[in-house]
Amino acid sequence: MNKTLKIFLVIISEIVLSALFFFAGLAIGSNNFGLAGYSQTGMMSWGSRNSTFGNTMMGNGFNMMGGYQSGQAAAVKPLTIDQAKQAIESYLKGLKNVDLELKEIMIFDNNGYARITEKSTGIGAMELLIDPSTLSVYPEYGPNMMWNLKYGLMNGAGGMMGGRTGMMGGYGNSSNSTSATMTVTSDQAAKLAQDYLDKQFPGYKASADPDPFYGYYTLDILKDGNPTGMLSINGFSGQVFLHTWHGTFIEMWE
Repeated sequence: MNKTLKIFLVIISEIVLSALFFFAGLAIGSNNFGLAGYSQTGMMSWGSRNSTFGNTMMGNGFNMMGGYQSGQAAAVKPLTIDQAKQAIESYLKGLKNVDLELKEIMIFDNNGYARITEKSTGIGAMELLIDPSTLSVYPEYGPNMMWNLKYGLMNGAGGMMGGRTGMMGGYGNSSNSTSATMTVTSDQAAKLAQDYLDKQFPGYKASADPDPFYGYYTLDILKDGNPTGMLSINGFSGQVFLHTWHGTFIEMWE
């Protein structure tokens, strides 16, 4: 087999695996938990296929803003901050992009979450998850894949489907000059998030300082001042996407 054919087959394999990760994330979000859409126009859609989701957020299998609690997840010991740091730092080292740094870790009982930013801009580059049983690191589902204009699923040069610099070879090596400017401002994103929570989950608050990424914002959801989960706001449409896969919040590091 010649070298060109080998490279072609590797790239095709990476695209197929990336697509599987993407659609698996969508399946988790839509089949088990539901996707919420709330735009600047005030149009709201609740795409849940589980009709009991809205009524069981306080328990009975679901955690408020935390998603479904499976028996398998409950049996796995949650990560420690040190374990998550070590796993993320090893992952970032493999990306060979000196402009990326670990900015935040949140530990939930289902997984660990990490926010990665660009040193040069302070803009969010990517959101990562850490599996508590294997310590493997992988791109977070949802907005991190679908809405991230620079490091996301469809970005050619440095995105998850970007060939040798894509998801399977380490992403974040993009040399393009994607703008971080969005039509939805940070203040507007915070208001959209709070409007959504007021309608769907009264008593919960959106953080006042949304974390900007290339194409969207991510905000913590708070109850009595303590984190309970996260949601994201599209930086152009204002759509809300609830992160539903984390579980119960345990601790965080910044």
